[in-house]
Amino acid sequence: MNFKCILFFSAVLCFSVSVFSQQQKQDKKQKSGNPVFPGWYADPEGAVLGSEYWIYPTYSAPYDEQIFMDAFSSRDLVHWKKHPRVLAIENISWLRRALWAPAVIEANNKYYFFFGANDIQNNDELGGIGVAVADHPAGPFKDALGKPLIGQIVNGAQPIDQFVFKDDDGQYYMYYGGWGHCNMVKMANDLLSIVPFEDGTLYKEVTPENYVEGPFMMKRNGKYYFMWSEGGWVGPDYRVAYAIADSPFGPFKRIGTILQQDSTVATGAGHHSVIKGPGKDEWYMVYHRRPLGEEDANSRVTCIDRMYFDKNGYIQPVKITFEGVKASPLLK
Repeated sequence: MNFKCILFFSAVLCFSVSVFSQQQKQDKKQKSGNPVFPGWYADPEGAVLGSEYWIYPTYSAPYDEQIFMDAFSSRDLVHWKKHPRVLAIENISWLRRALWAPAVIEANNKYYFFFGANDIQNNDELGGIGVAVADHPAGPFKDALGKPLIGQIVNGAQPIDQFVFKDDDGQYYMYYGGWGHCNMVKMANDLLSIVPFEDGTLYKEVTPENYVEGPFMMKRNGKYYFMWSEGGWVGPDYRVAYAIADSPFGPFKRIGTILQQDSTVATGAGHHSVIKGPGKDEWYMVYHRRPLGEEDANSRVTCIDRMYFDKNGYIQPVKITFEGVKASPLLK
């Protein structure tokens, strides 16, 4: 074997060892780290779909560039796989910009992807909350209506930042709204329309104190935990607060702040969702924040940290970290 051949095989061997070593490090990764995946992403919707965790975030960029959404899946919260363009402009005829804040649920043997689009400023503009459907959580999702599901400004609430909640009786409700107002609506069984409440109204305003945007609802031990974002999304005061009620209709009296910046870790922590892990009382907050030193409004990343309750059922303030969370495989 000549000298050139020796050099070639040595190079190949070194490369193989390097790749193998990197793979071993990845396989032995004990915590997710924050952010949990690279890229500018905000408004993350976390969900358990089948035997996997999923995160559907907003692509954080200037409004005119927000014409698609990626998704990320994981079996253990630590190793994440990217699914590009699960929803995009080619599948939404009325989208032109500002594709925001996904909400994804599994129902009727399908997956429903609710989204905000076009950042409408008045009722003469086309846009609002739409819904797309797919047979798989990785899409491709296709617009189901050809128009917004909610395309008007009602009770002062800009139609954005929707979250769809399924109560124990099987009824779905949507909470949504920007501009400091939050509405709730009752969803039809097909999840493609809204139906009146018992009193005949279609929209109920449920705005709590200091509400700005980003509503989220969950239920634990018979209590309804309503959460929302406060402050300005471009600034360091962005944060999450919550209330507890005996009914999905409230009233929602503000209890306190449960997520906010840590000047040693990151700023502008907010617009969150919550994932239930396989443990009896295992909860994770999925949220976005701005890395230290980043000043551009769109420089936002998606992170995960543990969320705990105290013995009285109150949510303890979430500590934001660089380390993230430990692996927690879902039960099969």
